[in-house]
Amino acid sequence: MPHLEPRAISVQANLRDQVANALRAALIAGELRPGVIYSAPTLAAELGVSATPVREAMLDLAREGLVEAVRNKGFRVTEMTDQDLDEFTGIRTLIEVPTVGRVAASAGVEQLERLRPLAQRIVTAARGHDVLEYLEADHRFHLELLALAGNHHLVEVVADLRKRSRLFGLGSLNETGRLVASAQEHVELLDLMVAGRAQEAEDCMHRHLTHVRTLWADGRTDAEDRGPALRSSIR
Repeated sequence: MPHLEPRAISVQANLRDQVANALRAALIAGELRPGVIYSAPTLAAELGVSATPVREAMLDLAREGLVEAVRNKGFRVTEMTDQDLDEFTGIRTLIEVPTVGRVAASAGVEQLERLRPLAQRIVTAARGHDVLEYLEADHRFHLELLALAGNHHLVEVVADLRKRSRLFGLGSLNETGRLVASAQEHVELLDLMVAGRAQEAEDCMHRHLTHVRTLWADGRTDAEDRGPALRSSIR
């Protein structure tokens, strides 16, 4: 069973959300392993909370496709195959690449420049090995960029895909500094869009998604090789 890092869970904030965030972070760090079944009471003891908010949080993660309920046992962390990774990347490519081209051709410079602080936050987080900050800023950048196309349903679809394709074991890649190159692609993409170079922006987005696909696979493999003793830096 896992030995999760002690976490301070305050009663002032929504306990269910805090537990869900803690479990997502443990997944990212590789502390909770794909294919393994975890019981709510065991995880609750590790987190220092009752089993009820853990069960509620796990149901939230199940709706995101990160875990699945196992009758009378608990929850199994969902395994992602190479085919899953290819399909997620394929769908995102079909949606995001042409959307970036349209936004580059239609959005104003001021609209695009509002995303500059987020792009820089992604790079700063990658260089500082802050994986949770990296993911939060990356998530906001991509969705806010797509929102400039004016189609909220498109944004919802991509948001759901991003949740389902969340990388297990990303923390191990972060330790080696391999996220920095991917992070810098956000700044490159924004520069191309501000310059109105739509086709080059599309090419950059395609390259970025391909890069992300490789990171997913490498992070998963590295987490498997290192075993279940990884520790999360959840704060």
